[in-house]
Formats: sequence, C-alpha cells, structure tokens
Amino acid sequence: MNKNFIEELRWRGMLHDIMPGTEEQLSKESTSGYIGFDPTADSLHIGHLTQIMTLLNFQRAGHKPYALVGGATGMVGDPSGKSAERNLLSEDVLTHNVSCVKKQLEKFLDFTGANAAEMVNNYDWFKEFRFLDFIRDVGKHITVNYMMSKDSVQKRLETGLSFTEFTYQLVQGYDFYWLYKNKNCKLQMGGSDQWGNIVTGTELIRRKADGEAFALTTKLITKADGTKFGKSEGGNVWLDPKKTSPYKFYQYWLNVSDEDAPKFIRIFTLKGKQEIETLEQETAARPGTLQKALAEDITARVHGEDQLKRAQDTTSILFGASFEDFKKLSGEEIEDAFDQSITYKVPKELFSNQVDPVSLLGEKTAIYTSKGEARKAIQGNGVSINKEKINLERKLVAEDLLYGKYMLAQKGKKNYFLIVAE
Repeated sequence: MNKNFIEELRWRGMLHDIMPGTEEQLSKESTSGYIGFDPTADSLHIGHLTQIMTLLNFQRAGHKPYALVGGATGMVGDPSGKSAERNLLSEDVLTHNVSCVKKQLEKFLDFTGANAAEMVNNYDWFKEFRFLDFIRDVGKHITVNYMMSKDSVQKRLETGLSFTEFTYQLVQGYDFYWLYKNKNCKLQMGGSDQWGNIVTGTELIRRKADGEAFALTTKLITKADGTKFGKSEGGNVWLDPKKTSPYKFYQYWLNVSDEDAPKFIRIFTLKGKQEIETLEQETAARPGTLQKALAEDITARVHGEDQLKRAQDTTSILFGASFEDFKKLSGEEIEDAFDQSITYKVPKELFSNQVDPVSLLGEKTAIYTSKGEARKAIQGNGVSINKEKINLERKLVAEDLLYGKYMLAQKGKKNYFLIVAE
C-alpha cells in the first residue's frame, strides 16, 4: 500500500504528538512499531479502536506492526489517565484474556505476509527478570527527578500513588528497550495520555543501548456533547458479541451525533478522503447517511457481513410499521435489541387478569414517571403497545405477550421499551 503514514494520520485528524525525526525514519525504511494493549478484560472495547486503527494504517503504509499485550503490566497497573489503582489479575485469567484479544486483533491486522503483524506478551520477558537485576540493569538509567516530572505521576501525587504504579513507566520503558533490541522496533505509538511512558522508553534506549527510537501519540477521542466515547447506558461497547450484541454495536454507531460522525468516519474506517467528502455532501440532503456508512463499515469489520445484515434487519423491524414483522425476531434477538435501561420486568401472573395500561406504564414499570403522565399520553394518542395505538379502554391480557413473554411499548415516535413478563 505504501501510503505516507503520518500524512494519513494528519488528514484523518488522529495525530497528537510526534517526536522530531519520526517522519524521517518512516520515510527512510519500512519500520517496526508497536502499541500496547491492556489485557485486563477478555475483550477489547471500542475505546481501543483508535489504537487498532493506528496499527492498521501503519501496516497499510508498509510498516510492521507489533501488538504488545501487557501480560506482566496487567499484573501491575498503569497510573496514566486513571484516578485509582486498578485490580491486579492472576496468570490464568491474563492468559485467557490475551488469547481472546488476539482473535479480535486478527479481524483488523494481517498476521501473514512480508510485514506481518505480530503479537507479543511482555510477560515472556518479565517472568524470569529478578527484581535486583531489574533495578540494577534498568533503574539506574532513569533518575527519580525524570520520573517525577511526568504528568501521569504528578496528577496522582495528591490522591496517592503506590510504588508499584510509580515504577510502571520503567516497566513500559523496558518493553520498548526489549523490542528495540530483539525485534528492531524503533517506534512506539499510543494515546496522548501515554506520551510520558513512551518517551521514558526512548530515553532508556538512548542511555542503555546508545540507540535512537521514536514516539508518536494520537488524540484521545472526545464526543461533542462531553459524554465519554465508547460508553452506552449499559456500560462499555465491547467487540465481543456476547458482551455487546451486534445489533447494539450497530446502533451505537448509527446514533452518533451529526457533530461527531465526520470525525469518527475518518478515524474508524479506511474510507478515502474523496469518498468521505461525497458522503458528507449526501448527508446534507439525506441526514444519517454518514452514520449509516460508519455503522455498516465498522460492524461488518468486527462482526462480519452476516451479523451486520441481522442487525440491519432487526433495526428495520423494530422501527418499521408492522407487529407481524416484529414477530419474525427470536426471543434472543428481541432481548438483544433492548438495553437494560429500556427493559422492564414484571411478574407474569399480572397478565392472568386484564391489566390497565395506565397502571402498567406508570406504576408497574417506569416508562412514565406516574400514572397521571401515562394517562395523559394515552389520551393524547401517544402510546402504542405491540405497534398498535391504544386508548384508555384497551386492557392488556396474556394473549398480548409474544412468545408468552414479550410486549413492545412505544412512547411517541422513537422511544421503544421492552416489557418482559417472567
């Protein structure tokens, strides 16, 4: 592909900091570079996608990407961007997490060919490294003053920073040194909150190996409304379909704001400049075009074309006109389509008699804040049950439950809720 990697990051709006000489190094030769991933869960989430896309663009520009999973550092914890110390994990859990993360990275990076991606685990070189050897061979090269000057350390001094976390930058610095010596890795990349740790690595390489290494960071993703990117009402948006269903994953991108969509489509897809600009023009005439292109691209990459199609079918059924279509969904698909925040569980015996909709919507569930509000909405023709407008005379019975369990409530045009009778 051999694109200019730095230029690619620049026009995509991803580049934050870059060490002098980095661009020259990358234009001079195919270079090995790495990014570290934290294996504290058995799935990556969309907060990791910026770094995954950075490695993907790096590989497409003809360079060799290394994904480092911190099997050792996962046992320690990194203070960067954290307000509290993280939980430390056992070896078994970390091993399981590492293998899950690799499977997800394989959907993005090419692990074959001339500049094949490689995955490395820093536990492999730290497990036999004795503490006394570490402080003699690594600790003596970096001063405490140098370590104390880092923002990640300064920010935590008031709340308390353990010695374990304080030494994290030495451990991460040694990762870079090890990869430099053993894999000829000359560049480390990461989010802008990692700059201090990355630069410690270049400093260690300079002092310990008399070598030259480089650093580059990307911007941290923010949303226009100030809420945290990568979070939904149900928590993280995961790449694992068991943790976040492909439908919910697709919906997350479909519901990106108009302000964020142009930024996100540049960062999270490989679409070219011209294609994106054309989509932006189309969006002016047909709102949502950009979001749809973004959602389709990233869902197909993470979950495959089949799951994308199912997510699209579920979307059109849920937001379509007919309850007959809704019945085409399986129970599992119905439950997948609704976050916990819009799912209400009620006792099944409630439906053994006729249920007053005002009581169901304004008392037994919190779809409306009160029975009075529910009554007013029904009188105003603003409530549908199973895609059918209801009035105050309509009573709800067991036959209204799909599969004897599910009821679809709709408030206004766009707000859907799932009532589950158990």
